[in-house]
This record gives sequence, structure tokens and C-alpha cells, in this order.
Amino acid sequence: MISISNIKKNVLSALEDIKAFDIVSIDIRKQASIADYIIIASANSSKQAKALADNIKDRMQKIDIPLIGIEGESGSEWVLVDLGDIIIHIMTPTSRVHFNLEELWVSDT
Repeated sequence: MISISNIKKNVLSALEDIKAFDIVSIDIRKQASIADYIIIASANSSKQAKALADNIKDRMQKIDIPLIGIEGESGSEWVLVDLGDIIIHIMTPTSRVHFNLEELWVSDT
């Protein structure tokens, strides 16, 4: 069985392959039970966001990790990829600033 750390490493690599930027990985294990990590990445366009999601999907298939789902693929400025233990948000910079997910998950405590 592949470790969560190895899955995360593969996700980050898949994002870097298609030139995602401002990639942030947030450990949410102490804050929520929905996942262990949330990864947020920026894409220059909705087309690039879809390509990033597709690359993650392809990478997970290669290492036999089931994909729970992808939301917002078609022309969206925000694509969510759900791997269960890891949830990936791929957003255009405008959407990322507007929704400011990092502020929701990162705390000083």
C-alpha cells in the first residue's frame, strides 16, 4: 500500500509537470476529519486548470490510487480533485484571491 506521503509527492509532481504555481500543501489533520491534506495550486487559465486535474488523475491511475471525483472541470476557474485523504484545489489567481482558502485552513495556533 502506498503511503499518504508518497501520494502527496506524486500530486505535487503532477502539478509541477504542468507548471502550476504558488503551490501550498496544508496539513489539516488536527482541524478536520474530511482529509489529511489540502493542496492549493494556481493555474493561468481554466484550460490549464483542467490539464492539471487530468495530469493528477493520470498520475494516480499509474500508482493505483482511486480518484473519488473531479468537480469544475469544464471551463471553470476552480477545479477540485478529491483523492479522499488529499483534496486538491486548482484555481486561477483571481478565484484564489477571492476565496482565500489558505486563510480558512492556516491558523496561528
